[in-house]
Amino acid sequence: MTTKRGSRIAVLHWFSLLAALILAGACVPVDYESSPLGTVVVGGGEEIQIRALGTLTRAGDLGVPSQRGVALALADYGPIKGHGVSMGAGLDSLCSAEGGAAAAETVLGDGQVVGVVGTSCSVAAAAASPILSEAGLVMVAPSTTSPSLTSDLRGNAGANYHAGYHRVASNDLYQAEAVADFVYNELGLRTMAAIHDGDPYTSGLTAAFKTAFEALGGTVAVATVNKGDTDMLPVLTEIAAAGPEGLFMPIFPEEAGPVLRQSSEVDGLAGLVRIGGGGLLVSDFLALPESEGLYFAGPTLDFGSNVNGATGRSGDELNAAYQERYGEYSTSAYLAHAYDATTILLRAIEETAVEVGDALYIDRAKLREALGGTSGFSGIIGTISCDGFGDCGTGRVQISQHTSSTMTDVEGLPVVYRYAP
Repeated sequence: MTTKRGSRIAVLHWFSLLAALILAGACVPVDYESSPLGTVVVGGGEEIQIRALGTLTRAGDLGVPSQRGVALALADYGPIKGHGVSMGAGLDSLCSAEGGAAAAETVLGDGQVVGVVGTSCSVAAAAASPILSEAGLVMVAPSTTSPSLTSDLRGNAGANYHAGYHRVASNDLYQAEAVADFVYNELGLRTMAAIHDGDPYTSGLTAAFKTAFEALGGTVAVATVNKGDTDMLPVLTEIAAAGPEGLFMPIFPEEAGPVLRQSSEVDGLAGLVRIGGGGLLVSDFLALPESEGLYFAGPTLDFGSNVNGATGRSGDELNAAYQERYGEYSTSAYLAHAYDATTILLRAIEETAVEVGDALYIDRAKLREALGGTSGFSGIIGTISCDGFGDCGTGRVQISQHTSSTMTDVEGLPVVYRYAP
């Protein structure tokens, strides 16, 4: 069945195709068969178009470094078969469903775009992924981790999975297992509380943690806040009534800050062990005095001797290049993930692109197949291999402890626990 939207996209595609061929002075090869998803033609002297979607305002400490990581990867990778690659202007997906959908629709305004690196947040990805998937585009995310976007790692697609979506960030089912093991077996806690704000990332990770921790023999009381809430006394009072020994809070800084500041006003919360998720591993949050003493669960950042197989760049070299170009440390734990995500997209484009004279033909279906077929690629984050639902991450998790608010370098926090599936 062809939808009105699908018909509109197809018509726009063929007009773009014809225009590109005219500008390139190329003729369609008589033996070239385009797939149902269509083919993008890049004319002689034209650039291949990709786009970067990330949160540049809300939770900007998370999204800005990722977009810069895309730019650094493009510079290091260089041209593809004589054609430069452009990311255009970075698009703000706002870490919201509305922002993700709006950014995806903006991408569709240019029929020459073949792929997207992003988004930063799972809630934005859940809205952007179906739009981009229907249009035949591929998407590689550096930091979206909700299981709903891919699968339950047991062969069942998540509620928000759509063809063409991939990520190098690890599925949060791994982080849930890591936090549960750390809390139960390393810290010896048996009763926990957890907070989420209802979006796919926070609710998915909280639910997975509850399942994993209770499987070990512990109990978890779950509480909910709303995005934008500043009065946390009601939810903190609810948490205190459950009498937990620890609090897992995989939420974002805008809500986590008030939770920490107001905890001292509620009896029964003094001395509570507190653990944040990857969404809090940003420099601005680490600078808060209230963040001292927190544990943080997130991606492994000790990259050792790992190098990106496409560019030869190591993690240390990437950080040095970032500091030289932008005059500061990366404020997020996902810089290397964005860099690696970009390079596996570029590799798939290079593998797929067919040269016809000065033009390149990039078949969308073949690009999707090539990206999904990524296997054994050496990335800065480790070996990258994609499964059938787009999970390409390593699954490795580290837990660090924040002892001083003067330490705002996310890679400088002392690691107290490591997990590998």
